[in-house]
Amino acid sequence: MAGLTLGVAVLILVLSVLNGFDRELRTRILGTVPHALLEFESAQSDLQALEEMLLADPGVSGVAPLNQGEGLLVANGRTVSVAVLGVDPVREADVSIIPSHIIQGEFSDLSRTRFGIILGSGVAAQLGVIVGEQVTLLIPEATMSLAGVNPRLKRLSVIGTFEVGAQLDNQLAYVELNDAAKLFRLGDGVAGLRIEFNNLFAAPQMIRPLAQSASTLLGEPIRFQDWTRTQGNLFEAIQLEKTLIALLLTLIIAVAAFNIVSTLVMVVTDKRADIAILKTIGLSPQGVMMVFIVQGTLVGLVGTLLGVLLGVPLALSITHILSFLEQVFGFYLFNPSAYFISDLPSELRWADVGLVAALSFILSLVATLYPAYKASRIVPAEVLNHER
Repeated sequence: MAGLTLGVAVLILVLSVLNGFDRELRTRILGTVPHALLEFESAQSDLQALEEMLLADPGVSGVAPLNQGEGLLVANGRTVSVAVLGVDPVREADVSIIPSHIIQGEFSDLSRTRFGIILGSGVAAQLGVIVGEQVTLLIPEATMSLAGVNPRLKRLSVIGTFEVGAQLDNQLAYVELNDAAKLFRLGDGVAGLRIEFNNLFAAPQMIRPLAQSASTLLGEPIRFQDWTRTQGNLFEAIQLEKTLIALLLTLIIAVAAFNIVSTLVMVVTDKRADIAILKTIGLSPQGVMMVFIVQGTLVGLVGTLLGVLLGVPLALSITHILSFLEQVFGFYLFNPSAYFISDLPSELRWADVGLVAALSFILSLVATLYPAYKASRIVPAEVLNHER
């Protein structure tokens, strides 16, 4: 019973943690990076018809313009490499969670401040800057002058910081769409469109026909990519997560089944004489089987209920428990500078609890059949003769 209780509790906890990882991957990481991106051969100034065509697709939930490039931010003698994203402050919320994760300033300040920049909290910390200070953006594109070849530099005002609690806090910076067009010499145009899908896993199948339709509408080739290409390791992590769920289910249920079978087999061996006496005074083989089936079922029922009562509170509080232990002992399970997340996520789903409880109980019932059958096959004469 104790083994089954631990098995059920651990399985509920593990599934909740895996659900938490899946939620974090979907909402934080994939809520920040584009589900899909259309990139034009030349900057476009009129994209209304294209955007209307894309939004007409029932699988598309949002479209927003994007100008992006790479650069080095310099401040206080420190340098950080970042991806600079030029966005429309009003429409970015349709395709990204960043506007809802601003911790200093307002995302809308991008439209009110010329050449303002919003930094990830990790970037700001590495540069040692706060809101109101300035940073220098060094764009890796040389310009020719009478003095020779010079890198392009631009002073930007820090107007805000964001934090999603992931590695992207150390990699991203946001500027206004038109400011980005000037920084990366796109004129008054837009270099690409970011697309958000209702089902992010459908992005690889949906982006190709959308890109072909867009190319036909604009009359020029269009490059496209989806998140499985830009975040390949992340895609593999999600697939690995699903494989781990199946493996953990198999292993933990197998351990629980072995506990029940082995326990009842030992009981049958230990109670051979008692079984023989019961059969001698008239208990049928079917009656002997029912005795052990009832015993195993009772073990399964109580063990499953105790496992649920133990596993549910653990799944609901594991994040806070781990955070407390990290503060007390001074260690970190996930270093924010090295991993996509900084906390152990957990999301309890009652459907999983019901599935685990049902599987555990059914398994307990099935596991009683072999020991019960073995008990029913005991021959009283042989056992009692041996006992004598």
